[in-house]
Amino acid sequence: MKGKVCERFSEFFEKWACQLDEHLQLLLRASKQRVINTVCDQRELQTLVSKVTQHYKDYFTIKWSLAHEDVLAFFCPIWGSPLENAYSWFTGWKPSTIFKLIDSTRINRVPGSSLAELTQEQLRKIEELRVKIRLEEEKVEREMERQQVAMAGRKMFELARLTGRVMDSETMDQFDELVEVAMKGLMAGLEKVMKAADCVRLRTLKGVLDVLSPLQCVDFLAATSMLQIQLRQWGKRRDSISRKE
Repeated sequence: MKGKVCERFSEFFEKWACQLDEHLQLLLRASKQRVINTVCDQRELQTLVSKVTQHYKDYFTIKWSLAHEDVLAFFCPIWGSPLENAYSWFTGWKPSTIFKLIDSTRINRVPGSSLAELTQEQLRKIEELRVKIRLEEEKVEREMERQQVAMAGRKMFELARLTGRVMDSETMDQFDELVEVAMKGLMAGLEKVMKAADCVRLRTLKGVLDVLSPLQCVDFLAATSMLQIQLRQWGKRRDSISRKE
């Protein structure tokens, strides 16, 4: 059964994904016009980049607001396909995949992409960011491990042991209160992990964008948006085929 948070975020995410596709078309058009016309207004590119980055920030704002009501909805999202969920890292994309995407674009020299023309100084800064982000990813993973191990802690074990014992109504009410307190603690821990992972995602985006030129920012955001959109489309297509079988 869908909860209210699931329904609200599903509706939001569907609209957000459609808007991301619209932004992608603008990014591709801007990149293509830059290739055709040697003169391009840098301010227009920067305005477009700001518009797309704000779109991502809006996503996290809504996500954090609703996760405070039901964080589990984001660890088991119904709005994503099984394929999307399989590649999820603590409720979203893994930050280090961004660097792999940049490498692939640069090494394969994707036609028309300015990311194939990164300077040595830009490469050095991106490599420094890669190392920093990997350490932050490991910090999030350790925190999640700590939360998981806490499930076997003394308090949780005692509550599990007491479950099913014969109790009077007053004792049962007290037990239910203890369970509620314990569950709130677990949910708060998961919310902490989710927000920490999202912050690493945001720092990765900002860090990369700070290194790139306006045109490179356009091509970078186009590449990341395209990957996210394609993964969603592939997941939907696979689900459709599975239902027909």
